[in-house]
Amino acid sequence: MAIALGLDAFSVSLGMGMIPMRLRQMFYIGIVIGVFHVLMPLAGMMIGKLLSEKFGSIATVAGGLLLIGLGLHIIYSTLFGEEESKVMPVGFGLLVFAFSVSVDSFSVGLSLGIYGARTWVTILIFGFVSMVMTWTGLLLGRHAQKMLGTYGEVLGGSILVGFGIKLLFPF
Repeated sequence: MAIALGLDAFSVSLGMGMIPMRLRQMFYIGIVIGVFHVLMPLAGMMIGKLLSEKFGSIATVAGGLLLIGLGLHIIYSTLFGEEESKVMPVGFGLLVFAFSVSVDSFSVGLSLGIYGARTWVTILIFGFVSMVMTWTGLLLGRHAQKMLGTYGEVLGGSILVGFGIKLLFPF
């Protein structure tokens, strides 16, 4: 299950990695996403028995909309905006990015809370796997961006939009 949740982080990070950034920033992004992949399922597990599945659906929709908005903003900024207007995963933008990537782990936490999974072992594995997969996606995206240039940034934004749509309409 940790790998499945980490694959979302990997895929979205692949797109985000196409935005030029320093290795230090990539390191922080991996840490923050790993922390969110611990906190979100923990919150889900703690209140899993109290909330219905509808709340998990609402969280998934919110994450999907955030990814679509972020991706569209990156595409627009790359094609029509100035360099300063691009969304960078720093500060509040990093928190929004980490939330949108880890919102599906909240829903998983809801169901695991109902079934009484071993909380700390489970969430620490989720966080570690997501952190490593995020770093891998960011580094691969960075190499792809070097080869593709501006088109890589548009592709990265498109990947974020695609995963936002996938969250909204799972198929």
